[in-house]
Amino acid sequence: MPEAAVSQQAARRPIAAATLRRALWVGAVAACVGAAGPASASTGSADGASRAPDYRKALETSQAAIGRPLADIRMRDSNGKDVRFSDYRGRPLLISLVYTGCFQACPVSTQFLAETVRVARKALGDDKFRVVSVGFNQPFDSPPAMAAFQRQNRIVEPGWDFLSPDPTQVDALTANLGFTYEATPKGFDHVTQVTIVDGNGVIYRQVYGENFDLPMLVQPLKELLSGEAAQHVSLENLWERVILYCTVYDPMMGGYRVNYSLFFEIFAGLTTLGAIGWVVMRELRRSSRA
Repeated sequence: MPEAAVSQQAARRPIAAATLRRALWVGAVAACVGAAGPASASTGSADGASRAPDYRKALETSQAAIGRPLADIRMRDSNGKDVRFSDYRGRPLLISLVYTGCFQACPVSTQFLAETVRVARKALGDDKFRVVSVGFNQPFDSPPAMAAFQRQNRIVEPGWDFLSPDPTQVDALTANLGFTYEATPKGFDHVTQVTIVDGNGVIYRQVYGENFDLPMLVQPLKELLSGEAAQHVSLENLWERVILYCTVYDPMMGGYRVNYSLFFEIFAGLTTLGAIGWVVMRELRRSSRA
């Protein structure tokens, strides 16, 4: 299967159909678990496999969701408890749509997301954001099916829920997130995307591909967390903002680290500003005495 990612800058430029195909769509290779067949797709007809998907339209639909308030969809977690997206307000949220009958693309993207989440939490903090995987193939992606999908993919990360939306709200869910998919004889072709939502429940960024460069996910989270720290000024938040600023991606190690040299640069800058301020105040006092 094709594996690629599209940067947010590239998403705003004209992109060849072949590139969009690699970045956005995944050919499903398996039917749903057991005898369950795929539900009707919200985009296209049941014979969607007989025509080529419109990759450019898929990208436009996905990007158009940015800035949109997250719909408060009714869902159940893997234990059957009722939840809504509003329950996740207050911290950034990552949303990944999957279907449990997929034996390749969804497991691969979910496991890669788990690796990225571990790196992001190590860099940004364990409790700074939440993650949900939502099963869009209803009624087959039930709470027990989502629980089995979680076990099969060995997802044990805290703060990561596996959710089953109300079947009557799947179309509203996918439209709200800009997620498009086509039913095929073997399952689904679908956009592989992670939607990043800010703490106020507004869609902030889309990240595409079964795998992608770590900064594509971590940098938007840094931006959101820095913005939240700036809104609530305190000594603790100021220090948190400094730590976020000094946390940088190191391509050599393939992860994030704190660049301590930036601390010294910040200290030197503040010292210089302080010295300038002292000189200005001294000259003002001298001139006022003259």
